[in-house]
Amino acid sequence: MGNFISNKEVNKIFKLDDKIGATIAGGVGDAQNVMRIVRAEAQLFKMNRKKDMSVKAAATLLANILNNNRYYPYLVMSIVGGINVKGAPAIYSIDPVGGLMEEDMIATGSGSPMAYGLLETKFKKDKSIQDNLPIALKAIKVAMERDSASGNGINLAVITDKDGFKQYSDSEVKKLAEKLN
Repeated sequence: MGNFISNKEVNKIFKLDDKIGATIAGGVGDAQNVMRIVRAEAQLFKMNRKKDMSVKAAATLLANILNNNRYYPYLVMSIVGGINVKGAPAIYSIDPVGGLMEEDMIATGSGSPMAYGLLETKFKKDKSIQDNLPIALKAIKVAMERDSASGNGINLAVITDKDGFKQYSDSEVKKLAEKLN
């Protein structure tokens, strides 16, 4: 449907497990479907093995699902990130046909070229989440301002070893975004 946007405020963040989350760009229905599968598999893994699935395992599972459907692909680009079992952060980019790449920071979707312009100059791997959070928010705002397909809302979540997955409310995001101006 070209650049038609059927819903500009769809939630693009998914909690897959206590310390694993994912984001989506692309077809919402496809993304919601594969996220339900990965979330269910993470819960089955936890029940069967009595331990959490690693971030890499969740990302690899998603990559395998996408790769197995490459001839009738899910139209989705994803980021899977979180805290591994040993407490180390990890983040992976997964393309629509299952390409899996570990990165220090990632942007996906039609607004990602604009976001990368800011992220590549400001993001620092050795900074804390709280130090890099304003940079991530600014990158999203820049993408939304310059890319019509990026939508209107900002979804924001952080994952830490101590607190696990925490998604910010709209009012919390608004307060953080106001500090950027």
